[in-house]
Amino acid sequence: MKNQLEMDIKVPNQTRYLGLIGKIGEDIAYTLKNYNNDRDELAYHINLVLTEAMANTIKHANSNDPCKDVHITINVSDENLCIKVYDQGQGFDISTTGTALPEPTDDHGRGIFLINTLMDSVTYKNCGNGNVLEMKKRLN
Repeated sequence: MKNQLEMDIKVPNQTRYLGLIGKIGEDIAYTLKNYNNDRDELAYHINLVLTEAMANTIKHANSNDPCKDVHITINVSDENLCIKVYDQGQGFDISTTGTALPEPTDDHGRGIFLINTLMDSVTYKNCGNGNVLEMKKRLN
């Protein structure tokens, strides 16, 4: 039987919850039984991608609307970590080769650049009543 952890988190569309969500990501990294690489580095990376994705959702997708929520699911198996961040925005082209994202050295685009750099797979697609940013990391 494989070890598996599933979390479903909903928080108000406010930046004051960024630290909480990042800390949850760190704690997950430290509880992985079969992870043999640098746990401190993994914890930092998970914290960073979670807070960047959540900040982008709050500011850009949900337009700082306090009536909206940020919905995050985290699924961890022996082999993979999958994080999904849902938004109620119009969406955007995540492709770094497209014209929709500015250079990451500008004020915008840094979060997506970091997420793409730190995760093994990143997709962003429409999911009916909004969009979902899916980030995957191989653990073994």
